[in-house]
Amino acid sequence: MMRTAIRFTAGALLALGLLPALAPAASAASPSPSPSGKGLAPATTAGTSFLTATTLAAGQEASVAASTGDYLYWAFPASEGQTDTVQVTVTLPPAAERHAPQTWTVELFDGLRRRQSCTAGPQNATAAPNTASVSIGCTLRQIRSWAEPWSGDPLPGTYYVRLTTTDADQQDLGLAAQVQLHVTAKGGPNDAQPEGGELKAPLVPPVNAGSTAAPGASGASGAPTAAAGAGPGTGRAAAPVEPKTHWYSDLFSGWNTRWFWTLGGGALAALAGVGGYTLTRHPHGRRPTPHPGSHH
Repeated sequence: MMRTAIRFTAGALLALGLLPALAPAASAASPSPSPSGKGLAPATTAGTSFLTATTLAAGQEASVAASTGDYLYWAFPASEGQTDTVQVTVTLPPAAERHAPQTWTVELFDGLRRRQSCTAGPQNATAAPNTASVSIGCTLRQIRSWAEPWSGDPLPGTYYVRLTTTDADQQDLGLAAQVQLHVTAKGGPNDAQPEGGELKAPLVPPVNAGSTAAPGASGASGAPTAAAGAGPGTGRAAAPVEPKTHWYSDLFSGWNTRWFWTLGGGALAALAGVGGYTLTRHPHGRRPTPHPGSHH
């Protein structure tokens, strides 16, 4: 009976046109968060490692109560063509509680935990004992759509922000501080081509590099003729100069060179053998012939 009554009531509302009117009201009661981060409340937490980093939407801020010396981690998405900037303002503990200057540092890492270099912004700031706050920041290089395997260029994906105190007095560790973090991004897929990265004209590789223009390639006025080729603007190079030949050029080139040196070397070796034999066999010349009947 209860199920029948519910079905009857739903059918009556649908017939009267009241059920469609209730659907927008139900959806308005639970709005979905904006993917751009606009209108979202600032994040009030921060992770203590890469695995527990607090994820921020694009344009979302973070306001965290931290302790001096802690490592704070946030994560944000970046797409190709974007240039992301991280700005951090740290409200330091009261000057009466500090004993020495403090140095705060912000670093950015990609999804592979590789530290990315910054193109602008002071990543480190040292605050004197009487300074109330410090401001640091980092601007990433433009996110690329591809990169060589050996390079560390920034690629689309998740990026991590790490904030910590790199230099502080031992007695100041643990003092309360307030951190304000803001991530901004400019550009998009239409700006994926870096500035100055467009090739204005096709490259022309050098042809016959080092060759000189042939004689007579210039006319009477000294201007180069079309047969001699044109400059780099036309993409053609001057014709190479043919080497001069003589009647004996072929004797010492090609396959004749091997036969020449073989026969010449053999003849010189034979002459050296005959000369050596003559000098070693008869070093003092011919011996005198004795006269008949002579006695020694």
